[in-house]
Amino acid sequence: MPKVKISEYSQTAANNTDINSINLAEGMLPSDVNNAIRELMKQIKDFQVGSAGDSVTVGGSLIAVGTTTLKGLTYPTSDGTNGQFLKTDGSGTLSFATGASGDVTTTGTQTLTNKTLTDPAIIGAIAEDVYTISDGAAFEIDPGNGSVQLITLGASRTPKATNFAAGESVVLMVDDGSAYTLTWTDSTFGGSGVVWKTNGGVAPTLNTSGYTVITLWKVSTQVYGARVGDA
Repeated sequence: MPKVKISEYSQTAANNTDINSINLAEGMLPSDVNNAIRELMKQIKDFQVGSAGDSVTVGGSLIAVGTTTLKGLTYPTSDGTNGQFLKTDGSGTLSFATGASGDVTTTGTQTLTNKTLTDPAIIGAIAEDVYTISDGAAFEIDPGNGSVQLITLGASRTPKATNFAAGESVVLMVDDGSAYTLTWTDSTFGGSGVVWKTNGGVAPTLNTSGYTVITLWKVSTQVYGARVGDA
């Protein structure tokens, strides 16, 4: 069979008796020498530009100097910095880029702000923020401060829920101070105030010692509440 491309050459020198039907035997015509060299140069060029369709097996290291383009993707000619990643311009050119602030990576500690997790699998314990509210006449219960919040009353108060969003909830632990009370009628809770789902729909009476534990959650525009336990 005529050897028309490099992949058809033999690793045994004696088996290479032609190049595209040009006789390479001992005593070949002088004209065949010229033709053989020309044919060899053509086949090497076909291999270089890829028109021969030959595969390449590299036994050692492959070191590319200059621009590298693989399957239409052009790679950078120099390394990026630690932590960078490859991105495409959509036209086949790759370059190193730095992740935007807030991007989630697969390692290390991540702070997620305004991220949506769809059906996450949580393995291990979840540590919830415990936040102590500063007492005031109309102190705010803001879920953004933590899912467990503590307040010690310095007087009877009317709390607010200005930043309470639908779907958020808070476990509130209230120390009544010196027998102070809470009024839950502020309009930021929705309608006429918190809608209570325990104690017959009435706001809980605060314990005179220790904490009273209350759960608050918001659905649509209304905050609902329930006392936790009776201790």
